[in-house]
Amino acid sequence: MSSPADPNWTLVIHGGAGSMARDHMSQAEDAGARAGLSAALDAGAAILGDGGSALDAVEAAVKVLEDDPHFNAGRGSVFTYEGANEMDAAIMNGMDRAAGAVARTTATRNPISLARRVMTDSPHVLLGSEGADLFSREQGLEQADPAWFATPERLRQLEELKRRPDGAFDIAMKYGTVGAVACDSQGHVAAATSTGGLTGKRWGRVGDTPLIGAGTYADDRSCAVSATGAGEYFIRIGIAHEIAARVRLAGEAPAVATQAVFAELAAMGGVGGVITAAPGGEGGWHFNTAAMYRGMAKGDGTRRIAIYGDEG
Repeated sequence: MSSPADPNWTLVIHGGAGSMARDHMSQAEDAGARAGLSAALDAGAAILGDGGSALDAVEAAVKVLEDDPHFNAGRGSVFTYEGANEMDAAIMNGMDRAAGAVARTTATRNPISLARRVMTDSPHVLLGSEGADLFSREQGLEQADPAWFATPERLRQLEELKRRPDGAFDIAMKYGTVGAVACDSQGHVAAATSTGGLTGKRWGRVGDTPLIGAGTYADDRSCAVSATGAGEYFIRIGIAHEIAARVRLAGEAPAVATQAVFAELAAMGGVGGVITAAPGGEGGWHFNTAAMYRGMAKGDGTRRIAIYGDEG
């Protein structure tokens, strides 16, 4: 719990946006997802309530979601067309705009922690594929074999996709990226995002998650943003940076900036959602899909967990 002297921290998380609906989800699936979101809020809030940093909090929250097979990140990541799990992640510190990211990593149990090591222990921002895996081993991060990441449900989804006559992606599918943004009691913000990508992705596809400014961005001069959705559209817009830039340069509130950028996204045909946290402690979310796994905790005792659009 936060002390009365430090009530102004905020944590917002997401577990993906998409076409989830009450009549299509079992009670067990609904309850499991909500429990996972609650555990992630607990992990991040414990750090922020003790006066810890936003950077530590977003990493801790995302690690919980990566270990939960209800979400498409870490354990429970979707399969590529060839039947492998390839994961992307990014983390960014708003205090100095330091950032780290990985793409197509295959063996690190918590890709978000690997992204943080790229930020703190390498001269680079983004590492990919075999190089990211090698760096992970050199850093002594916990490794996992393919069986840890794979789940029967994700394999079923791949098989379903392959049975389609055209093998096409479903634009109304669930985008299972996970993420967290936070503002700590010192007024610093941070963002972290992690994903297994798209079911059936091919040719080394990389989405918006590990691209700083597309799926992940944080700047103390504006806000922190973590995105989930149709990554190709988010990349073309630079959606996370675009939101932050409107806050910083146009003086818009994060909610106003997000709505403006999502109008552009919708006009292009893109769908998804974002979460934001600002240095003043303002936090929120916005999505143009039917639902988004999401949650918020604040130092004043506010706590919310929601999935469907009609939950506010």
